[in-house]
Amino acid sequence: MQNSGEERRVAYVVSNELVKISSQLPSNRNRSFLVHSLVKAFGLLKPPGRDSVAGIQPLRPLPAQFKELSAYHDRDYLERLLQGEVYGATNDTQHTEYGLEEDCPAFPHLPDYVRYVAGATLAAARALKDDTADISVCWDGGRHHAQKARASGFCYVADCVLAILLLKRSLPATTERPLFRPRVMYLDFDLHFADGVSEAFYSSSKHSSSPQVLTLSIHHTAPGFFPVSHLAGLTDPQDSQFDPFTLSLPLERGASNKTFHRIWPLIEHVKDAFQPHYVVVQCGADGLSGDPYATWNWSLGGEGGMGWCVDRICHWPSRTLLLGGGGYNSPNVARAWTFLTSIALGRILPLDSDIPDHGAFPLYASSFTLDVPSGNIQDQNTDAYLERVDQVFAQVVDAIREKMRSSS
Repeated sequence: MQNSGEERRVAYVVSNELVKISSQLPSNRNRSFLVHSLVKAFGLLKPPGRDSVAGIQPLRPLPAQFKELSAYHDRDYLERLLQGEVYGATNDTQHTEYGLEEDCPAFPHLPDYVRYVAGATLAAARALKDDTADISVCWDGGRHHAQKARASGFCYVADCVLAILLLKRSLPATTERPLFRPRVMYLDFDLHFADGVSEAFYSSSKHSSSPQVLTLSIHHTAPGFFPVSHLAGLTDPQDSQFDPFTLSLPLERGASNKTFHRIWPLIEHVKDAFQPHYVVVQCGADGLSGDPYATWNWSLGGEGGMGWCVDRICHWPSRTLLLGGGGYNSPNVARAWTFLTSIALGRILPLDSDIPDHGAFPLYASSFTLDVPSGNIQDQNTDAYLERVDQVFAQVVDAIREKMRSSS
């Protein structure tokens, strides 16, 4: 990947309060601290030098207000979630009703966590909407399993959905321009299916005279693999419920750079057919080699690697929102999102860079370098399966184009 020559305005959402609160998330304790510490240690939060092509704008988020959260979430769920005594309550049937158990337990400062994560993602989206940034980065966001009235899969607040709702908001007609209805493409790289986001917008564009939202989740699915959803299988254009704007592309175990490189033209075709004004990218890192899930064998660098994919998105004409997501090897997540930050800035770090000396340095043993290389898991995505995916998505792209032509 080569540094681009164009000038980019990049917003990066961070604050001491956000890092402190996000680091308390039970599924990812201290991960936020590691991520932002490594980004800072590599000097990416400094103003650009003479030879840099992008400037960074640190954004300090404000906690989301109830009205902002209720743009999507159920009022009763929010009232339960945001009450101060939610942590420590026992034998509470409402905990079960709202999913506040097992993988989503109540924890100290949960109300603050919900407000700050939502506020962070909304701040990043607003920078794009207000034309103060071309790319916005919010690594504490990307909670793609949260439901309208229920926590799920380590996710308590549907910040991805809230961001899409903000970005798709129409701009009224003026004497100088007609009514503008922005189109938003959501692309999810997390190992797990983006059920919360996909279900939130399922059929909304299919039945609209002017489609505004398209979701595409690239993930792994198998019997018993979280989450269970009727939308998680390979999109079927022959299904009577087929929605060309709610797309699912599951990959088998061991998905590697080679597989992502193979499917990348399909993603480009979907983008070209939909022509989004905004792209929201969930950069879950649990598909990278070394994650405890040990399901995919994706690497950070190389053709088809995570960085390669994000670099291409950053060159699309759309404004781009980069969000975090899953990832349970926290040092590797910090490596990945630091590298992606450098890509967004056009100051791409060499993957053989030594980890700078900073407070979390010992956690990066044994390589003490930025790279997350592939492992030894065999890629089970066969040519036959990927040819089937090609055929399915050729029909999908035709359906998108037909719908877009009829709506224009």
